[in-house]
Amino acid sequence: MKTVKTLLLFGVILLAFSCQPSAEGPFDVLILNGKIIDGTGNPWYQADIGISGDRIVAIGKLAGKKAKRTIDASGKIVSPGFIDMLGQSGRALLIDNRAMSKISQGITTEITGEGSSVAPVNEKILQEWKPSLDKYGLKVNWKDFQGYFKQLEAHKTAMNIASMVGATQVRAYVIGYDDRPPTPEELEQMKQLVRQAMQQGALGLSTSLIYAPATYAKTPELVELSKVAAEYGGLYFSHIRDEGKREAEAIYEAADIGRAAKIPVEIWHLKAAGKQNWKTMTRIVGLIQQHRDEGIDMRANVYPYIASSNALDATLPGWVHDGGTKKFLERLNDIAIREKIKDELIGKNVEEEFNPEGIMIAGVENPELKQFEGKRLTEVAAVWKKSPVDALMDFILADSSRTSKINFSMNEEDLRIAMSQPWVSFCTDASAIAADGPLSDRKPHPRAYGSFPRVLGKYVREEKLLSLEEAIRKMTSLPASRAGLKERGILKPGLYADVVVFDPATVNDKATFENPHQYSVGINAVFVNGQTVWEDGKFTGRLPGRALKRSGYKK
Repeated sequence: MKTVKTLLLFGVILLAFSCQPSAEGPFDVLILNGKIIDGTGNPWYQADIGISGDRIVAIGKLAGKKAKRTIDASGKIVSPGFIDMLGQSGRALLIDNRAMSKISQGITTEITGEGSSVAPVNEKILQEWKPSLDKYGLKVNWKDFQGYFKQLEAHKTAMNIASMVGATQVRAYVIGYDDRPPTPEELEQMKQLVRQAMQQGALGLSTSLIYAPATYAKTPELVELSKVAAEYGGLYFSHIRDEGKREAEAIYEAADIGRAAKIPVEIWHLKAAGKQNWKTMTRIVGLIQQHRDEGIDMRANVYPYIASSNALDATLPGWVHDGGTKKFLERLNDIAIREKIKDELIGKNVEEEFNPEGIMIAGVENPELKQFEGKRLTEVAAVWKKSPVDALMDFILADSSRTSKINFSMNEEDLRIAMSQPWVSFCTDASAIAADGPLSDRKPHPRAYGSFPRVLGKYVREEKLLSLEEAIRKMTSLPASRAGLKERGILKPGLYADVVVFDPATVNDKATFENPHQYSVGINAVFVNGQTVWEDGKFTGRLPGRALKRSGYKK
């Protein structure tokens, strides 16, 4: 009997080996004659790539080998798929799983969860989410990351996605949206939620400290939560507490958290915001480098635009948001509170610049306000015959605090300095959308469609700020190694076949602030886990994306 079992086992092993993809072919896909930029920063070289299943199985001279499909990449660059270090697609992929604004620019993986995250979820959070959930008919059938990943995998998606667990999320889960510190018991509950998220594959802890209710969290609270993430080899990613006058303080806080929790620190979408803070980026990157020299693993990422985007209600002070959206809107109807808000925005002792001319209305929900999409706040004020601050508050009220805005607040010189740092990668800070379908009814920031091709076209080809090899490294192996995605970000046999084929002579962004729903050009083919999702300017209909979990995660 033992002999029979041994023979059966030996037969199974032989069968398994015989089914393994061979470096000699036949291949599912053969990409011929391309210039390989492998993601490491090394110079390009001429070679062919063989893909079988979801893996790269061969790189070299493969002409003449058998393949189900062959692509001629003559004159094209073949690189790893691009990794978006900050996207906002957690729920969006369950509404429109095509991810066309991302895959069309070569993005094959997104990292999401900026302070708020898809999990954990309870009734308090669902109540805040209710307007957007109802609009798109999205049913939240999960409570934790395990449930979310299960729903995403059942729904399918065109790109890979990984997530942080938001410090804002666990705070809202336990405390709600009130401006107060957690009790010791509440902090323990928050830590347990972070622990559960890490055990279920979250990459680390994230914060968005410029927005309420995240602003209510003090540094010691964040250190304690970060320590839990660090136990699992996680990261601390942060939209730091200030990107203007107090940016240095905010960087010091991030460094303090990294030092105390013994955790790597990533600053999301590094910038110097507000005209009064322009030309300070040299000092800012110097401060980050100083912390790196002191042994704190601090890095950053950027998007290649001098305008940012967030909610219109984020213009108002954090204390106005205390208690959640309902109380926030009630305060805006209070005359005394409105006067206090005015004093803080335009009073004599204002520290941060309120620039209504620099605020563009991006997307609204109220049909009566659609006429103002693409207009500046000053234009709204002129039509309504109100002061800009009154127009701001009344617009927020009229749209029930659902308006998004674009802020023209940055400087090109500062952006170029940030992009040039060897430890800076790239992001979109945008949700996956499409020019048609349920998510096409608002005007997004053009970064949603154009961030990565803009780097390759404007800053590599035209301005030569970066070499092509260095730009690709910042889009691939640098973010992959940072996020712990060990089998992605480099073209190498045995690794996942997330691959982009693009034309270095034509690749460019087309999206503008006035007309953002335009796909980039020059991206010829995009493979996610070995399958083409974008080819010749079109979505292929394939949905091979996966939920990616923290390196070392075990079921």
